[in-house]
Amino acid sequence: MIDIINSISGLLWGHILVYLLIAAGLFFTIKLKFIQFVQFPHMIKVMFNSRQCDKDGISSFQAFCTSLAARVGTGNMAGVAVALYLGGAGAIFWMWLIALIGMATSFAESTLAQAYKIRDEHGNFRGGPAYYMQYGLGKRWMGIVFSLCLILAFGLVFNAVQSNSIAAAFEVAFGIPNYVVGLMLVVGSGIIIFGGLKTISRFAELVVPFMALAYLLVALYVCAINAQELPAVFMRIINSAFGIEQAGAGAIGYGVMQAMIQGIKRGLFSNEAGMGSAANAAATATPNPPHPASQGYVQMLGVFIDTVVICSATAALILLSDQLVADSGVTGIALTQAALEQHVGSWGAIFVAIAILFFAFTSIVANYSYAETNLMFLEHNHAHGMLIFRLIVLGMVMFGSVSELGLIWTLADISMGLMAIVNVIALFMLSGVVFWLANDYTAQRKAGKLPTFDPTKNKKLDESIPKGIWHK
Repeated sequence: MIDIINSISGLLWGHILVYLLIAAGLFFTIKLKFIQFVQFPHMIKVMFNSRQCDKDGISSFQAFCTSLAARVGTGNMAGVAVALYLGGAGAIFWMWLIALIGMATSFAESTLAQAYKIRDEHGNFRGGPAYYMQYGLGKRWMGIVFSLCLILAFGLVFNAVQSNSIAAAFEVAFGIPNYVVGLMLVVGSGIIIFGGLKTISRFAELVVPFMALAYLLVALYVCAINAQELPAVFMRIINSAFGIEQAGAGAIGYGVMQAMIQGIKRGLFSNEAGMGSAANAAATATPNPPHPASQGYVQMLGVFIDTVVICSATAALILLSDQLVADSGVTGIALTQAALEQHVGSWGAIFVAIAILFFAFTSIVANYSYAETNLMFLEHNHAHGMLIFRLIVLGMVMFGSVSELGLIWTLADISMGLMAIVNVIALFMLSGVVFWLANDYTAQRKAGKLPTFDPTKNKKLDESIPKGIWHK
């Protein structure tokens, strides 16, 4: 069974997704006129004006924090370490690349999620790829396939990955048995999950900025005390990414491919660009300016912060140490802990354990919110069904705490890959809508107006989006 799972993962990532994701990122980058670079200052401006919301919805900032809570987690600390261990320093370059071009893909999926969102019976906005597949493409079956993949990935497998890293870190730092950590996570997650969507968004708004800033400050300190080594680390990343390090050993092609696969795989797991997951959070917001594209700008910034900023911080901690040793068996969160401990002393392992607790715990509750939205899409919103699903999610949190890391990561890769394939196909099919919305937003800005979405300006879009959201 393990061999079959590994073969499926190898097929998806070795022959399909690497090329599909790069193609999607380049396509939207070019067609949107390099929006993630040209409009970067506007991206920041929209972010600072994103705290407004209506009485029923949540703000763009809360939606941003919810999506960042899901993004910033195990992938940033354990995932980067796994990528470095399996793919070498060059994996970081491919992480950067998939993030930078993936920002345009994130704009596309988040903008569509806003345009095709609905309001549920509790007054909350719901949306995401499943919804724009149904309303935008008229293909509910496609939305069902995506929803099932997302529920498997985010509701079950990814939460096991997050709890696995927390348990491993606490065992290294404090010697606490994995099952004890698992029980604590189940209780804590259950309290927030049973509180509903707004509780999750408020929790993320409070915790995410604090935890990200604290981790970055420690990483900046490590970089400062090792400043003279930073140029060499950067060159090591570039040389490894293009096979220069392997030239003498005659293994250029294999080394570059491993760096590429691991970097893109772990980069996608971390920033989720093109996967369609963060779009579920984007749909929940009341955007400011009141236009679907404004949430696209906000979510692009999330990809940048997650990978280019936070993943790079972890990579610096590891590459500035001498803990990255081939075939040593030290990988995942244990490698990150060992690296920081070398830099700052014994409290380094404890700090990483606490950081991963915050990072991965917020990911668990945000991941659940994505799964809940897609469960509702499948019309399983009755109380008993939701209760059973929540208990299964908490069961997976416990399972991950006491299970083997390798198998869980492979299952995560497969479910993530299937999600990305379905979503990217839909994005290509709806690319015309994305370009129209982006151009409409830009045209209003150039005319000195506050961008406001009027669906009647596009007959096809007006007829396809759910009624009662954007119509006056």
